[in-house]
Amino acid sequence: MIQKKFLRNTIVFVLMIALSVSALTGCGKKQKNSDGKITLTNVSYDPTRELYAEYNKVFTEYYKEKTGKEVEIVQSHGGSGSQARSVIEGNDADVVTLALAHDITSIEEAGLINKGWIKEFEGNSSPYTSTIVFLVRKGNSKGIHDWDDLVKDGVDVITPDPKSSGAADWAVLAIWNYAKVTFHNDEAKMKEFLGKIYSNVLVMDSGARGATTTFVENGQGDVLIDWENEALATLKEYPDEYEMITPSISILAEPSVAIVDENTEKNNTQEVAKEYLNYLYTEEAQRIIGKNFYRPSNEKILKEFSDTFDLSVDLCSIDDFGGWDKAYEDFFADGAIFDQVYQK
Repeated sequence: MIQKKFLRNTIVFVLMIALSVSALTGCGKKQKNSDGKITLTNVSYDPTRELYAEYNKVFTEYYKEKTGKEVEIVQSHGGSGSQARSVIEGNDADVVTLALAHDITSIEEAGLINKGWIKEFEGNSSPYTSTIVFLVRKGNSKGIHDWDDLVKDGVDVITPDPKSSGAADWAVLAIWNYAKVTFHNDEAKMKEFLGKIYSNVLVMDSGARGATTTFVENGQGDVLIDWENEALATLKEYPDEYEMITPSISILAEPSVAIVDENTEKNNTQEVAKEYLNYLYTEEAQRIIGKNFYRPSNEKILKEFSDTFDLSVDLCSIDDFGGWDKAYEDFFADGAIFDQVYQK
């Protein structure tokens, strides 16, 4: 069962982190383990557990063959915003692979990541993309096909909390863009529409994986608003129980990666951290990304997965909102649009 698997994975990751923290206590730099391995910590967001579990095996083999050195990857997962705060508060991440650029910018503003990080790697430091879709139960008894179906009476929605989840932030922007087209830029009607959807939210988990568990394992809600990769993974595991619905308008979600410069300088892991993120752009890694239901940034590899992804969907982008700094200020800061509609 997916819940047991997630629980088992969570326990393993917690134990790995605890062992790593214990090993690092009292020393200024990360030391090699007793077996000579270098430790690299990747702080990521909720749904990337399976992706990095597979990628880390390939990377460690590649790095050993290239350099002769062994590296152990420690993973940490949670809601993207919560993960960013954990790094600011002392989580000794060497790299972060988070759901949106603003979460990494907050770490930059805390002085831990150098300015200009978004240009350090290709594609605005986004080695893969995704989008926001719906997951419904087989048969789709509520007739859910687009965003306007989510405002109907009697439709129970499951979605993560925009205050802690990157997927939820992307979803809010996708809803807003749909409302903008539907209501011809009438902001009052757009806010009302957004508010109606969130008034139908039955459970708002802190992260995307928690929302998936609430919908799939706990059987709550009629529709899940979530990452495309989460929906596709659920369909693979439960092929006869769920359907994925792609709304007419969604958003090109660009999870971002960055080196945590302050920590890598302290830990003497700058070289391996850069290699770790660079390798995500190789064809081998891009195919692992596609296999795990993320959209490869490499257009050639993406086309290899055209049977997996709907490449015709109308996707707006964060540029349509003036970039992440402006989008955060307009929608997610205290008292901004999301607070205004949700409090009502």
